[in-house]
Amino acid sequence: MNMSNNELLSAVFAELDDSFEDMKDWRRYMHKHPELSFEEVHTAKYIEEKLVSFGLEVKTQIGGNGLIGILKGAEKGKTIALRADFDALPIEDEKDVPYKSTKPGVMHACGHDGHTSALLGTARTLSKYREKIKGTVLFVFQPAEEKPPGGAKFMIEEGILDGVDYVFGAHLASEIPLGKVAVGEGYQMAAVDKFEITIKGHGGHGARPHQSIDSLVIGSSVVDSLQKIVSRSVDPLKSAVVTIGVFQAGSAFNIIPDTAKIEGTVRTFDGDVRDQVENEMNSIVRGITSAFHANYEIDYLRGYPALYNHKAETDTVREVLSDVFSKQDVVELEPTMGAEDFSYFLQEKPGTYFKVGSQNDNENTHYPHHHPRFDFDERALVNISKSFVKIVSHYLF
Repeated sequence: MNMSNNELLSAVFAELDDSFEDMKDWRRYMHKHPELSFEEVHTAKYIEEKLVSFGLEVKTQIGGNGLIGILKGAEKGKTIALRADFDALPIEDEKDVPYKSTKPGVMHACGHDGHTSALLGTARTLSKYREKIKGTVLFVFQPAEEKPPGGAKFMIEEGILDGVDYVFGAHLASEIPLGKVAVGEGYQMAAVDKFEITIKGHGGHGARPHQSIDSLVIGSSVVDSLQKIVSRSVDPLKSAVVTIGVFQAGSAFNIIPDTAKIEGTVRTFDGDVRDQVENEMNSIVRGITSAFHANYEIDYLRGYPALYNHKAETDTVREVLSDVFSKQDVVELEPTMGAEDFSYFLQEKPGTYFKVGSQNDNENTHYPHHHPRFDFDERALVNISKSFVKIVSHYLF
């Protein structure tokens, strides 16, 4: 018997609803057994076993601990990649729940266990309908999202996107109510860079400053001037952040220190602004240290690029998800200066990255991501899966 697309989607969605308890169990298992970035050996094996049991072709150890499940439909067509991350954070789990982390100082504080469980649920359900699929679905399970240079870069370098037409990712959002999804085109997350500046002066007695080159005073001038990059050098219609997080100098009240150390982060959207901030920083440090006859070193590390959602694919996702959640529940995604290495995927292929609400009336679901009490309404797992299925159906059913 032939099924219409609407009937097919209804059947798939019903199966996803029935899969909720399994997805919840998978999520809670991973929550109890978290692993840090680049150390996710056990988690990767757990995912592999699930994918094999679904009857999928599986490739492992891609770019480290990454792996993919491949679902080939009955007919040829486009290839859609869906991505979930599965690393945890170096944070102590402070929740009082049965699925609390069993590993001291490590927890899933950003929802990656949920992303993985939802994608597993998507993979299992779609694998039962492969005869209806006109094309290929690539289920990408990515390690090390939380730690630069990130797992996405290494997986892409090993060619996982070869032949892929579109790529999509979803993230749980504790600031968005359950039942809503946030979609937005253009720059949505910032490029994230880290810098370390070492000022090398000449220490001495605090009573004889004229015999010294005071690295602390020089460093203070550097910190003050760096704050003017955004306010006085960057186009005010473009976004940038320069934040100093570390300033270390000296160890005694009456000694002028030899060296001062400054560390911070730069966040930008526009690539030209990113270059501009780095160049201005070098110019400022070089000029100030030269004026005070000091030396310096700058270690500037470029992290993840800015995440850019492509217009056509974002418009498509907004439209198709309106059929799942209603137009009122598909809200506009608010850009943030946070970072996400899914940006590497979107540099290579058209697609979009959206957020799925996970907050309910219980205050336990209101904690921000990376908080030691972070948790979410697990019904959001089904919402991620339904979103992915609806996107796949648009291109491949």
